[in-house]
Amino acid sequence: MTATPKIALSGVHKSFGPKHILQGLDLTIAKGSSLVVIGGSGTGKSVMLKCILGLLRPDSGSIKVDGQEVTTASRSERKKILEKFGMLFQGAALFDSLPVWENVAFGLIQGKGLNKKDAKEIAVEKLRRVGLRPDVANLSPAELSGGMQKRVGLARAIAAEPEIIFFDEPTTGLDPIMADVINDLIVECVKDLGATTLSITHDMASARKIADRVAMLYEGKIIWEGSKETIDTSGNEYVDQFIHGRAHGPIEMQILKS
Repeated sequence: MTATPKIALSGVHKSFGPKHILQGLDLTIAKGSSLVVIGGSGTGKSVMLKCILGLLRPDSGSIKVDGQEVTTASRSERKKILEKFGMLFQGAALFDSLPVWENVAFGLIQGKGLNKKDAKEIAVEKLRRVGLRPDVANLSPAELSGGMQKRVGLARAIAAEPEIIFFDEPTTGLDPIMADVINDLIVECVKDLGATTLSITHDMASARKIADRVAMLYEGKIIWEGSKETIDTSGNEYVDQFIHGRAHGPIEMQILKS
């Protein structure tokens, strides 16, 4: 008997006026696996995430989480589905008005109704898990470097020990060494939780480190998917151009048209 995928998208379409973003997107993520979706800016990666989370409603198609249809879920059902998710946002997206520990514990306090004392204990432990000392908990986000902010964002993503974690451009704005540190932390934290992960990134070094499988999104569809070990021999000219960052290739015409 085939196991139910953790996330399954089938024939997903999403347009904004005349602009067709997702054009029949099919994607399946097995429980406990790490899938990285690569692709250029404007190819629909963020729209895909928002559709899975229920923040956007697709025009057509099916999106299932643990076999449950998301697109037709009621508000209470969607709330329950969302409790399975954690997310590391692009740029960390921390609340400037809250101290670090409260940023990490935000979902525990607001979503799960945990009291602040217990939530702070969990937050300090998750900060330790990502390599930050307890005294960082009381600082404001503005007092942190970019790398530290990203670590705080990761601590927040894992705070409620979610079943599924989304990583949105996890290494954007970081130098190569700090990016590698964050990639290592992501791999370690995900392994500890046994979580299923979906990441979107332009950073091939990040994709190669955190992925089990890689898929390429182009013109609203997945045009290639395979293990990270096979990406260099994909035989797909679009994938080959993208992973090597070449200006000339089949994607060039799309750049000229846009």
